[in-house]
Amino acid sequence: MSDPVCTVLDAAAALGAASGLAGEFAAGAAERDARRTLPYAEVDRLAASGLLAITVPREHGGADLPTSVVAEVFRRLAAGDPNIAQIPHSHFVYVNQLRLRGDGAQQRRLFAEVLRGKRFGNAQTEFGTKHVRDHRTALTPDGEGRWRLNGTKFYCTGALFADWIPVLAHLGIDGPMHVAWVRRDAQGVEVVDDWDGIGQRTTASGTVRLQNVAVTDEWITPYASTFEGPQTYGAFAQVLHAAIDAGIGRAALEEAAEFVRTKSRPYPDAGVERAADDPLTVRAFGEMELALRGAEALLKEAASAVDEANADLTEESAARASLAVAAARAATAKAAVDTASRVFEVAGTRSALAGLNLDRHWRNARVHTLHDPAAWKVQHLGRWALDGAPPPRHGQL
Repeated sequence: MSDPVCTVLDAAAALGAASGLAGEFAAGAAERDARRTLPYAEVDRLAASGLLAITVPREHGGADLPTSVVAEVFRRLAAGDPNIAQIPHSHFVYVNQLRLRGDGAQQRRLFAEVLRGKRFGNAQTEFGTKHVRDHRTALTPDGEGRWRLNGTKFYCTGALFADWIPVLAHLGIDGPMHVAWVRRDAQGVEVVDDWDGIGQRTTASGTVRLQNVAVTDEWITPYASTFEGPQTYGAFAQVLHAAIDAGIGRAALEEAAEFVRTKSRPYPDAGVERAADDPLTVRAFGEMELALRGAEALLKEAASAVDEANADLTEESAARASLAVAAARAATAKAAVDTASRVFEVAGTRSALAGLNLDRHWRNARVHTLHDPAAWKVQHLGRWALDGAPPPRHGQL
């Protein structure tokens, strides 16, 4: 039996599907976190919805939806379960990489896979290297047009659920970085579920081991050259991270509000019947709402800036997009962590009971916001504000 073809979703249908799935995912999010139950069935539902194909270019049969829609899809999914929202992050990033650097044959083959519901994972970061952009994994020659891939990667979110694992590797021991597209079930590929973070516990962001994996030229795309000129590759990836943080913050606030309305007791000095009528509690919720609204507004602005840059890509438009995304990342990171922590202050001691698992929001926010230092986002914004210095083109801004 052939694989089903994904439904091509327009913007309204994509957002509707994201909202519907978010509601389904939210129902089991706390229990999955508590038991560390990996969301295989939920990721299958996500793939079956057609959402994973919404950025496939129109000329290849996809909807080619803009960043503004994709970011909102991620925000809605993350408000349901940010673990599930993070799992396809690299899928979308590598669909974008394929669009930018794949040749015609590679695009036809791999975009067709996406339209059949196939998923991309990732194998990028490595332990023990000098920094996050330092890699040892390499493709070594094995004859004309043939290579062998060897290395070990970590933080491989999505790999355990993937059909294809794009791997960052040197082409040759010291050659430029390329992407090797390997099948999840290829000989020599081992995906290990050894992620034990305190938050985002069910993303399965563990290890990928690559031992003498055979790769041919047709499954290798350039990577380093992506950053030789103006690009929105990094901004696109980063704005989806911001959307996940925004979703975490919104979910924390909404769950806290429900708890305060239905379970919290008022403090006697307030002289009110309901905790929700305590003026100090009301003010606290207002402050959190204000911070989240500001972060969500910056998220929308950033996603629109990426779309604008894609429509007319120049050094200036790419820099504007990166700076807008930097602002959104810094704001959503702070809003998510602060809100997820403050919910206990407003909900009271009872909210700290382990069985409620309200702390998952803080743990998810704290772990997910560690992807890139927010302080460096602010640093680049400051350099631009002071001297008009453009941000770097390394893909993490």
